[in-house]
Amino acid sequence: MPSTRDIRRRIKSVKNTSQITKAMQMVAASKMRKAQQSALSGRPYAKLMNSVLAEVARYSADFTHPLMEKREGNRKALVLVSTDKGLCGGLNSNLMRESAKYPRETTVYVAAGRKGSQFLARTKRKLAAEFTYKDAPLFAEARAISRFARDLFLKGEVDQVDVLFTNFVSTLVQKPEIRTLLPIGQIKGITAEIHGEAGHEELSKGATEFLFEPNIEEVLGALLPHYLNFQVYQILLEAKASEHSARMVAMKNATDNAKQILKDLTLEYNKLRQANITKELLEITSAAMAMA
Repeated sequence: MPSTRDIRRRIKSVKNTSQITKAMQMVAASKMRKAQQSALSGRPYAKLMNSVLAEVARYSADFTHPLMEKREGNRKALVLVSTDKGLCGGLNSNLMRESAKYPRETTVYVAAGRKGSQFLARTKRKLAAEFTYKDAPLFAEARAISRFARDLFLKGEVDQVDVLFTNFVSTLVQKPEIRTLLPIGQIKGITAEIHGEAGHEELSKGATEFLFEPNIEEVLGALLPHYLNFQVYQILLEAKASEHSARMVAMKNATDNAKQILKDLTLEYNKLRQANITKELLEITSAAMAMA
């Protein structure tokens, strides 16, 4: 049976832990709001790029490009977008479980995030490259990942490039999602929203006619790499919003559990202290009656 001193020490330890988890919860909540605001601030740019792509796609129905080439092989590259830190519930575990479904013999991996690269190294899978990205992802970071994946595809080292990330649905719900990055199929508009499946929309055609210089094929060929860059950038924003949201929920649960443990320990401490006082009173009373 633990002594009152042991219980006091444990109460102090749990109280310190609850203060840490509470602080992490507040920080994660703040970062989650910033991540959502960063995604929403890209709406005007996304809308303008969508309109340009709509006009170009309308006049180039028979357009072909190396990035749109469909191949029969089964060699794949998987861009695994994970986190750098833990303490975010089952977010990384769900990602690793999905990534393990890819056959290791025909799959090369590109890790974005330290947790993903650690998992790939631990399971001895082929890691082609490792990238990092900040709490507020930069477009340059997305461009570097997109360029590497594009080079793998254009050099013929892989026949398809997929991206595995955690899609932000709500504060309480984040789910792993796989998107095919290459080859590019039907061109769809990219929205800057990060709510569930609202990542793509059909392109709307405008009523105004445009003249493209030097020609329509070269304009679309120049836009496609940027289209990929923006896709990866949006995915990084979704992944960060999911990470901060999952960490906020996990830290809130940890704080609530710590409070419940404190409540139980305090009750146990009071019972033990009361029992000790009663025991001492009985001893004093017994001694006084023996001397009488």
